[in-house]
Parts: sequence; C-alpha cells; structure tokens
Amino acid sequence: MAVKAPVFSFSKLAEVDVDLGPEMKSTGEVMGIDLSFDRALYKAMLAAGISVPDGGAVLATIADRDKPQALPIVKVFHDWGFKIYATEGTARFLSSFGLGVEPVRKVSEGKPNLLDEIRSGRIRLVLNTPSKGRDPTRDGPKIRRASVEHGIPCITSLDTAEALVRALAARRRGEEFEVRTIDEYVAVGKAAARAKAAASAE
Repeated sequence: MAVKAPVFSFSKLAEVDVDLGPEMKSTGEVMGIDLSFDRALYKAMLAAGISVPDGGAVLATIADRDKPQALPIVKVFHDWGFKIYATEGTARFLSSFGLGVEPVRKVSEGKPNLLDEIRSGRIRLVLNTPSKGRDPTRDGPKIRRASVEHGIPCITSLDTAEALVRALAARRRGEEFEVRTIDEYVAVGKAAARAKAAASAE
C-alpha cells in the first residue's frame, strides 16, 4: 500500500492560517509505503510532520456542526489516556456523553486561556474545526497559529483526524514498521499475487 500526503510549511509563512481553503498552500508531498494501509498511512503522516506521542493532552475546539462526528475521535484519545481540554461548548457536549473533560477559557474570557495551555507544552495535539467565516480576530486563527509556532500538530479536518486515529492505532497495536526498498515491496506484492492465483486455481 502507498499513501501520499501533502507537506505544508506554515512555520515559514508568517500570519498564514493553518485552515486550508481553495488556494494551494502545500510545498510538496511525501509518501508512505508498507504492507497495510494503516502502516503506510502512519508513515506518510509522520513524514508530513504529524507526530503525536502516546500521551499528554488534546485540545478540542469543535464547530457545532462537527461535534457529532468529532465525538468518537475524541473518545478514542480519551480511552487511550490522553487528557482532554476543550472550550465551553465543546466541553459541555463531550461531558454529556460521559467523557472527562477539562474546560478552558477562550481568549476573550481572560487568563489562563487556551493559548496559555498551548504555550505551556501540555497540549500535544489540537483538534480545531473552523467556524464559518474568516475573521482573523476569532479564536480559531489564533489557536491554529499558536499550534504552528509551538510545533504542535493541528488538525482542522475530521477526515484527517479519523485517519490519524487509524494510523496511531496501528502503532499502539505494536505492529512493526519496516523499512524496505521499492523493489522489495514489489517482490512481496508479486509473491502475494502468485499465492492468491494459486489458491483460486485450487
């Protein structure tokens, strides 16, 4: 399996929002190859700079329309032992489904707030789905910019978050991530195809 992932150089582009629009912002792409999709996906995401440790805290600030889809993703991190921080609305939603959540203030609500948590080093992953509109005075752009400046992966698409969970699950299962040449992967693929053809012939 081969998975390609875009690479973004937001850290080199001052004042650029991490939230992607129709304009092209990627500066290249990487590819992960392995014998399963999950492992190939993990390699691609790691090469693209999305590296999440096995513990720490996740900051979730989710737009209302995305909360139902985000729930199972956040629950996985919760069940893995990550501490969950969330803004008031997101915290209330997650708590209603039995997740232990630590509420954090928005920037406009005083200090300490979510930007202070990001700067503290406790946050290891940010899940932030943007609200409608591109008002730079909102918390969203500030959250995303702060995560870039402090080297914290910031996921703005729940599809990407689901892929990340799937990739991390492969790592947590203890699966081996081998490094092979393209020729070796081709040989393995051909051998698998021959075995499949022989089984079908029987």
